[in-house]
Amino acid sequence: MRVETAVWAAVSIGALYLTWETVSPILSPIIIAATTAYILYPIHERLERKIGGRWSALTLTGILTVISLLFVFGFALLINDVKYSLANYVDTFVDWLLGLNLPPSAYEVIQKISLGISQRFNSYVLGYTYSLPTLILQVVVMVFSFYGILVNASTIKREVYSLIPPSNRNLARELIDSGAETLNIVLRGWLLIGVGKGMVLALLFRAFGVSDVGGAVAAGILTVIIELLPVVGGWIVWVGGVAYLANQGQVLPAVLLTVLGFSLVSPLPDILLKEKISRVKWGVDAIISLLGFIGGYIAFGFVGIIIGPVSLGLLKTLIEEWKEIKERSP
Repeated sequence: MRVETAVWAAVSIGALYLTWETVSPILSPIIIAATTAYILYPIHERLERKIGGRWSALTLTGILTVISLLFVFGFALLINDVKYSLANYVDTFVDWLLGLNLPPSAYEVIQKISLGISQRFNSYVLGYTYSLPTLILQVVVMVFSFYGILVNASTIKREVYSLIPPSNRNLARELIDSGAETLNIVLRGWLLIGVGKGMVLALLFRAFGVSDVGGAVAAGILTVIIELLPVVGGWIVWVGGVAYLANQGQVLPAVLLTVLGFSLVSPLPDILLKEKISRVKWGVDAIISLLGFIGGYIAFGFVGIIIGPVSLGLLKTLIEEWKEIKERSP
């Protein structure tokens, strides 16, 4: 019996190892596909009632495929310009922060964060610049995974709940609910709003001639990143654009950019959507989100902005549950 158990254990470990080695290179696109499916699932449910589940999934997958191909072509054409412009914006923003009257420890944290972001971004750019076929293959994996997740969403949900042990069902459900709540706040709250603001600001920068296409895209990316920070927001970026136009003597474009930036980027959208994003901007959830974003990005790359906040949210739920158990125990 012991020999048989040892053989099965060895086979299981070998299978798990081979599975991990197979899946790990394509883990990022699978996570991105799952994230996108989660964001778009309410739309999928509405379309499913009208045209059926498979046609709804095919429609959304077709749209995602077109956007992904445009992204690949844009990446190939603009990545170097975006990289240099983004590095310049980040350096300017960090210099501005370091110019404030901050404690010495804050200076070290800011410098380490900026260095980690720059190194990670450069590694991504170099990796994909010299291997565009790898990027295309990952896009293919993402598109097919997205379709499969949407079509089998109900089955996946049932299987996840069926794996919950009866003895720990309440704790497991709390963890699932906590993960879902964090995903709602991060993805449908911050991410959608932040990406929308970044796209609007990129269009404004290009329309008013603040920068070229690469610089405008970099400004949009920087806006999304700054939206992570509590209290501050994308207004910092459009204020920089206004200062540039004013310095060039373009008073009317500067005034128009001020009005549009205030109305469409920040802070007016933050005020109107306060209920949607307030938990990300202030309080304990803001600290958890910020630490999760930064730590997750440095540890796992771009998919870390999803993994980090969710993992810290689950840890927070576990600690709260442990405290309740201790309070209930005699």
